[in-house]
Amino acid sequence: MQRPISLTATSSATSRATASTSAAASAAPTAVRERQRSVQTYPNFKVVVLDDDVNTFQHVVECLVRFIPGMGPERAWELAHRIDGEGSAVVWCGPQEQAELYHQQLGAEGLTMAPLEPA
Repeated sequence: MQRPISLTATSSATSRATASTSAAASAAPTAVRERQRSVQTYPNFKVVVLDDDVNTFQHVVECLVRFIPGMGPERAWELAHRIDGEGSAVVWCGPQEQAELYHQQLGAEGLTMAPLEPA
């Protein structure tokens, strides 16, 4: 009767050969890659109010002060004059979700809005 030791010996030799091959492959400098770190910020969007013949300066100023954070009356008047003189003005720039909110709020008050676009 023969003993199955030869199979075990063969399996053991094969395992050692595979292990040494794996170790050699992982030790090779080309097999190691460094992890690259990339930082991407969310894109900013512009909220642009367009000139129209419907809204008064006062209404535009009141809306800007009410809905745009940190907007003071003086800055709102400057923007209202720019809207009237140049046809449009960027009234706020920042993250998309906030830009969508301000765009929707100003539009709901009757201001004529340009479509949101990346800054």
